[in-house]
Amino acid sequence: MAAGLRWSHVGLNCTDQKTTEEFYARYFGFTRARVVDLGETQIVFLRKGDAYLELFAAEGTEPARPADEDGPQAPGRMRHLAFQTDSVDAFLAELGDAAEVTLGPLDFDDFICGWRTVWVRDPDGVIVEVSQGYEDDSTHDKDGA
Repeated sequence: MAAGLRWSHVGLNCTDQKTTEEFYARYFGFTRARVVDLGETQIVFLRKGDAYLELFAAEGTEPARPADEDGPQAPGRMRHLAFQTDSVDAFLAELGDAAEVTLGPLDFDDFICGWRTVWVRDPDGVIVEVSQGYEDDSTHDKDGA
């Protein structure tokens, strides 16, 4: 690994930065970390632990490509953002009418006992996966060999 390299952030283009910020703050626990003033526009940084979202004002109002189910299938496109929760059902209950479910909830007990996932759409059409029960497989070595 390159010296000192670590995860930084995901940048999202937003139709309405305020609406997107409120969505990730209310339902995912992000808080505003910084705002960079660019004159007529701004960049809003949201933080939760070591994870950052960087919100940009989009010039258009439509997503470049519609995101269905768990996201775009084309190479070079982000498929989805993903978060872990203790309970997918409790998360969906908290979202209430704000939840635009695109797929699921689905159970993946055939792979990991208790693994359950739902995909929802954020205000800008980005697919967000929320899972419970995922665990790494300790039987595999760390370098993939």
